[in-house]
Amino acid sequence: MQVTRASEYAMLGLLALSRRPAGAVEMVDVLAHEEGVPPLFLGKIFQSLSRAGIVRSARGSGGGFSLVRTPSEITVLEVIEAVEGPIALQRCLETDSDCTHREGCALCGLFSEAQDRVKEVFGRTSVAELTRRHTSFVEHQSRTAQTGPKHPRNKTEAKPKRSKILKLSS
Repeated sequence: MQVTRASEYAMLGLLALSRRPAGAVEMVDVLAHEEGVPPLFLGKIFQSLSRAGIVRSARGSGGGFSLVRTPSEITVLEVIEAVEGPIALQRCLETDSDCTHREGCALCGLFSEAQDRVKEVFGRTSVAELTRRHTSFVEHQSRTAQTGPKHPRNKTEAKPKRSKILKLSS
């Protein structure tokens, strides 16, 4: 498993939503614009977050999404696992692993320790904490006088090379 753009976009969308007053409902298009992410993809991601009980969707006129809990009660770990599934750095750490070396394996122990530390960092980091440290894409653009999409996706722009932020399993 790998932390993908879906998790990145989920966090960016939640950071945008967390800047609103408690209970405020906002359309995905507005959140996506603020963070420079594809709105259709963010909409699909927010459906996963809704199923996980992180956001609530409101249909109809004035519809959109709102946070179910305060930003300080939502962790990065919870968001990543809602989008990606359980974090497992290596197959031997998956729930239904077929690893034959699991018991007494030095590598499994090392992977387990690393996984615990990653989960601990993500688990203690809240959306509220990240919101305090984050500058929205739109705000960054206005400060630096940059224009254009953060993540180019139309056919006239070159597709960026994929960079692996954190490879969690192969």
